[in-house]
Formats: sequence, structure tokens, C-alpha cells
Amino acid sequence: MNGLANIKSAKKRIKVTNYKTGLNKTRKTELKSYVTKFESAIEEGNIEEAKELIKVIDKKLKQATHNNLMHKNASSRKLSHLTKKLNNAM
Repeated sequence: MNGLANIKSAKKRIKVTNYKTGLNKTRKTELKSYVTKFESAIEEGNIEEAKELIKVIDKKLKQATHNNLMHKNASSRKLSHLTKKLNNAM
């Protein structure tokens, strides 16, 4: 856990960075799993489930943007692509 840090503040920064990295990984993984569920719902032709998932994905993307997990334009682009997939499937 310490790495090469000797100074107390550097040790704390390592600890905080590891904690925040773990949070970011779980948030990104959750978002990716929702996108995977959405894409599988589209492939199966389950449009109603896909519509519900797109709402959840929209909320999660906005939260990710707010938490500086991803850039605002990147989240908008991802949502746009998913919405386009949904519209083409309908």
C-alpha cells in the first residue's frame, strides 16, 4: 500500500487515490453492464425493456459526468448512439 512514499501526506494521497480508483472502477463497470443489458434487449427485440434501460443509462451517464468520470461530450455521444440504436430497432 505504501509504495515508495515516506512522507505522511504522500502516504495519504496514495490511500485516497486507491479508494477513488476503486469507486471509479465500480461506477464505470455498472455503466458498462447497463449498456450491455440494453444492447442484448435490442438484439432480442425487447423494446419496452430497452426503453426503460435507456432512461437508467441516461441518469447514470449524467451522474458520471457530474462526478468527472467522463467528459460531458463523451456521455452525450454515448447516449446519442444508444438512442439511435433504439430508434432503428423500433
